[in-house]
Amino acid sequence: MKQVTIVVPNGYADLASIRGSFEILNSANEYWKIMGKRPVLEICIAGFEKELRLDTGFFAIYPLNINKIQRCDLVIIPSVSHYYANINDQNKELVAWIRQQYKAGAEIASICTGAFLLAATGLLDGKTCSTHWGAANDFKRLFPNIHLHTDKLITAEQGIYTNGGAYSFLNLILFFVEKYFDRETAVRCSKMFQIDIERTSQSPFIIFQTQKNHGDELIRKAQAYIEQNLSEKISFEELASKLATSRRNFDRRFIKATGNTPVEYLQRVKVEVAKSTLEKGRKSIFEVMNEVGYSDDKSFREVFKKITGLSPLDYKARYNKESAFT
Repeated sequence: MKQVTIVVPNGYADLASIRGSFEILNSANEYWKIMGKRPVLEICIAGFEKELRLDTGFFAIYPLNINKIQRCDLVIIPSVSHYYANINDQNKELVAWIRQQYKAGAEIASICTGAFLLAATGLLDGKTCSTHWGAANDFKRLFPNIHLHTDKLITAEQGIYTNGGAYSFLNLILFFVEKYFDRETAVRCSKMFQIDIERTSQSPFIIFQTQKNHGDELIRKAQAYIEQNLSEKISFEELASKLATSRRNFDRRFIKATGNTPVEYLQRVKVEVAKSTLEKGRKSIFEVMNEVGYSDDKSFREVFKKITGLSPLDYKARYNKESAFT
């Protein structure tokens, strides 16, 4: 049987991602027993602490002693606290253990912000990964050598797997059910737990963060100008001139401060405003498009879909309350 260990980091671990992973994988095992087959997985929850109390003490986990585990085929790292530097400092032993398991042949998977703990092992250096979109700026700052793609729901590279934010971990676990069992079992689990098995992106859920804590006052002024003039045609040459800098220097500083080119930033702000309007109001897509400064329907649709993964019409149908009940 394949040995699966769901690790429990010291300090904090997300109960839902631990419990949910265990429950779905165990359900797949039980289904195979019903079908007269031998279970595929032996699943355990392990860590260095004897007890971990979570959520102001309402819940507690009593993990196995991780030193008693002889071998692993798959290590699952749950979502962790948002105090990322602290969580890594508190788990140096676990980081070393995970690194050793990978060297011994185990596959490693991180859930949501568990990517921070995985990144601390060095195993993600030079590789692609995902995490919660809300943690993207911190992740890029702490781990600049890792290629972060928060639009991806699941990444897989050389036996290392990551996934996006929050309950998207359910799709990662279904991925492993299909990998270790078969497609039929994965589909059954998706139906039992009511998970959309075909989800491949978290782009529709991303809320663009306007990255203002970078300390560059000139770029903050540029951001404010962009956000206050969305319906106007903005010339970045003229904006750079107004801010008494060259276009080349403006672009360089803008990318360094925000992680986006000025054009990308403008597009993301426009789309974020359009998303909010489509979610809340009765305005047509044409009206929304004009409000955020697009005169060409095709261009608006292409940019909107590139950023959200959905067309404006599909986005409105999914997230507008009135559309949902008509």
